[in-house]
Amino acid sequence: MNKKLILMVLMIVLSTALAVFAIDSRLKTVHYTVENEHAKTPFRIALITDLHSCTYGGEDRSDLMEAVRAQNPDAVLFGGDIFDDNMPREAAATALKALGAEYDCYYISGNHEVRTGELEKIKDTVRSCGVTVLEGEAAAEVSTGVYIYGFDDLKAYENFYEQRLHIEETLYKNASEDAFNILLIHRPEYIEQYAEMDFDLVLCGHAHGGQWRIPGVLNGLYAPGQGLFPEYAGGLYEVGDTTLIVSRGLAKESTWVPRIFNRPELVIIDIG
Repeated sequence: MNKKLILMVLMIVLSTALAVFAIDSRLKTVHYTVENEHAKTPFRIALITDLHSCTYGGEDRSDLMEAVRAQNPDAVLFGGDIFDDNMPREAAATALKALGAEYDCYYISGNHEVRTGELEKIKDTVRSCGVTVLEGEAAAEVSTGVYIYGFDDLKAYENFYEQRLHIEETLYKNASEDAFNILLIHRPEYIEQYAEMDFDLVLCGHAHGGQWRIPGVLNGLYAPGQGLFPEYAGGLYEVGDTTLIVSRGLAKESTWVPRIFNRPELVIIDIG
């Protein structure tokens, strides 16, 4: 075998390996730690966003369930677009039911759930799975001094101003200066406005990790609501005194554009 042929074979093998690595869609777990003087006791959250009715682990969704179970969270938060508007809902409902049977679970809607035109029906399904639906009417105290505020996606409102008034009104009625206040909301692009409301932690999805990434070079190519080269594609960000965590989400077969160097993720957050 001559040198040119050997080099060609090596290039093909390396290119194939790189391509396989780039489109790796195995679920991974990502950890963040948030320290704050308002958090009275250690508390662990599992954040699941943008499932889009995709399947993890066959009919029983065991891969997602086992990934959560391995982390032993105190609460599981569903940050919107758990159901997709163009895919069957059974996969998402099965995952919700399995997790709702073992953990304190809280859900907010995403834009795709609003887009179905059947948001209330979806919420009824969520409740039937043993999961609490957060709609902005009250805060949920999930641990001593730890409160979660959750709101429907922006598409459920007339505009952002209406949604912001709802958030501010609920926060004003429920917040304590000595509490650790968490905002669970689908879209990260309004983080500057959320930070003005003095939330300690904001948890979002929606950006899908920017869909295409180049590790160490490009954190995301495109995200809805942010456009090209999104600032908040996925990860932990500090905005004033507020910490923002954006999950890259779990969407796989629901998107026609493959994820590149952007594995679906379960996000674990340790507070305390």
